[in-house]
Amino acid sequence: MLRINDAISIADWELSEQFSRAQGPGGQNVNKVSTAVELRFEAERSPHLSPAVKARLRRLAGRRWTQDGAIIIAVQDTRSQARNREIARERLAELIGKALPAPRPRIATRPTQGSQRRRLAGKALRGTVKALRGRVAPAEEG
Repeated sequence: MLRINDAISIADWELSEQFSRAQGPGGQNVNKVSTAVELRFEAERSPHLSPAVKARLRRLAGRRWTQDGAIIIAVQDTRSQARNREIARERLAELIGKALPAPRPRIATRPTQGSQRRRLAGKALRGTVKALRGRVAPAEEG
C-alpha cells in the first residue's frame, strides 16, 4: 500500500516491480546483484484516481506513460535494491501528488487605460524613428 495523502492510497495490485542489473560503477557487485528497479503503476486502471487526475498525470508523466496506460519509473541511483525501491515509490508518490490539485482557472482581465496609452505612444514613437530612416536628400550647395 502506497500512501499519497490522507485521502488517496494506491493498492499493491496496481504496482509491480522488476529488478535488473544496474549500469555504471559498482565493482564486482554490479555484475551479480540486481539492484536496478523498474516500478510499474497501472494508472489508467486505477480506481483511486479520478479521470481529471489521470489526465493531468498523463501530461506530467510524459515519456514514462506507456501506451497501455501505465507509468514506468526506473531507478538505479544507489547500490542498494531496497533503497532504489524506496526512491521509485517516492518518485511515484511525488508525481501523483503533483497531479492531484486542479489548476486555478485563469481570469480574463482587460488592459488599463494607462497601459493602452503607453502602448500606443510607444508604437507612434517607433513609427517616427522608422520614418526617419529613409534616404537623406542631398544638401544644396550655395
